[in-house]
Amino acid sequence: MTWVIVLLIAAAVFGLLAWVLKMPRAGWELSGAALLVGIAGYALQGSPSQPGAPKAPVENKRAADEALVKQRQQMGDQFAQGQSWLILADGLARQGQYGAAAEVLRKGTQQFPKDADLWVSLGNALVGHSDGLITPAAQFAFQKAATIAPDHPGPPFFMGLALAQSGRLADARAMWAELLRRSPDDAPYRADLVERIQRIDSIIAQSSGAATAGAPVPTPPEEPAPSGQEAE
Repeated sequence: MTWVIVLLIAAAVFGLLAWVLKMPRAGWELSGAALLVGIAGYALQGSPSQPGAPKAPVENKRAADEALVKQRQQMGDQFAQGQSWLILADGLARQGQYGAAAEVLRKGTQQFPKDADLWVSLGNALVGHSDGLITPAAQFAFQKAATIAPDHPGPPFFMGLALAQSGRLADARAMWAELLRRSPDDAPYRADLVERIQRIDSIIAQSSGAATAGAPVPTPPEEPAPSGQEAE
């Protein structure tokens, strides 16, 4: 009876992805394979006859920040075309599977090469895969999104975030300041952007103060001996 329920749930999930969420046919094979892998894992490790022992979920520190996922969705809802690819990739990123998410998004960009939000999400997945550091591939993805949709706030925002995480605070601040300059006063992300810029300014100011305080005091030059006398 347990296996009947498992197979019914798998079929329902696949139907939801394929027909309700309108997942492209190219993604059917990948989604079906993912479901089969899950069923195989359950067959090897599952113990439905054992009594339940609920435990608190273990947080994956590398999992995607839910607030940032929502912010990307908020910024890009008018640009995205490949929503089904984004839904699948976001699910993988929430589990910390950034490499798999990036692979899904690469396939999505092949089907929708002009979807700026897919490129933004790909950049984020590549940054997550490299433990928060911006790589040439991630930078290319962000720049590609900016080229496709110059008015899209996502590319400069998330590229600035990746630059800041990589220690390039001045570059991140410059990018965010330009985004803030051209953002409408009622933009929902404006307050968060201002706060991030202020935080960078504070860090830069503290770093400059610490460098000044630790700078060596120059030694004054020796005065020449008076005329007609030899220096001892």
